[in-house]
Amino acid sequence: MSTGLETASTVDRAEIARFEAIAETWWDPRGKMATLHKFNPIRVGWVRDAVCTRFGRDPKRIDCLTGLRFLDIGCGGGILSEPLARLGAEVVGADPATTNIEVAKLHAAKSGLTIDYRNTTAEALAEAGERFDVVLAMEVVEHVTDVPLFVSVCAGMVKPGGQMFAATLNRTLKSWALAIVGAEYVLRWLPVGTHQWDKFVTPQELETAMERAGLTVSGESGVIYNVLADRWQLSRDMDVNYMLSAEKAG
Repeated sequence: MSTGLETASTVDRAEIARFEAIAETWWDPRGKMATLHKFNPIRVGWVRDAVCTRFGRDPKRIDCLTGLRFLDIGCGGGILSEPLARLGAEVVGADPATTNIEVAKLHAAKSGLTIDYRNTTAEALAEAGERFDVVLAMEVVEHVTDVPLFVSVCAGMVKPGGQMFAATLNRTLKSWALAIVGAEYVLRWLPVGTHQWDKFVTPQELETAMERAGLTVSGESGVIYNVLADRWQLSRDMDVNYMLSAEKAG
């Protein structure tokens, strides 16, 4: 069965290989993905609250996302897909890295969760006519070869009235100093080579891509690391990590 990888024009195969090499560490909270595990509660909460506002749900309910179909594109080992599924969402987790999907399926099975994991790309899903209430591109756009095209493909899968979310890194001197020199070389939070500064995307570039794809940007937030509390938190500072939400007219 074809996965559609051969038609995925925004896929960077070097990036796939990089993440394939560390796929077995996805669920080790003290391993190479430790930073992502600490970051995850912030992005889950932000997405949950925005989705509940959009669809008239109570974010305090444990099943607040029931009945909504989500696409987690570039899902990796499923760190974001699983908490969304626990909130009731019907989740399709897609990733072009075979090993990532194998790890994600195994962990979901151990966790007793039903998640539709697929070794495929955004382009292949779009070509198949897939549509979703919410499309998530979290920590993905800085790893693709063509950001406007990737955003356009993702936006095309958002149902009328639905939402798209993206989280990425801003291309600033501050992000080079903190996200690459600091996080990769000094603190060793991430494997060296995880990010390439010239592929970081500014909020303006991402907003323009979303708007040209037929979406309206509805929310934005920076995310910063609180050293004293040893946790990530939302902030107005979007110089390094930031998240955007956008909506499609109903």
